[in-house]
Amino acid sequence: MTTVSTEASRCAAPISRPALGTHDPIQTHARAVNSLRMALQYLNQPESNVPGAGRKAVQALAAINALRGIRLEAANDEGASS
Repeated sequence: MTTVSTEASRCAAPISRPALGTHDPIQTHARAVNSLRMALQYLNQPESNVPGAGRKAVQALAAINALRGIRLEAANDEGASS
């Protein structure tokens, strides 16, 4: 029977994640762009994957809506502090 060492996992640096409910606008923008690129890739295939492209387009729209929400929250925060 082999012994497995987990020393590396105990010494690894913790992953920092944003607090629940906060979004990184750069990652959200990248998610929207990547989803749209995948949708176009699905449509440019010889055998177009229309359902897959539709799902990716919906993901892109969700990311764009999240970006709009982030922008509105930032505007409300600036208005409240004045």
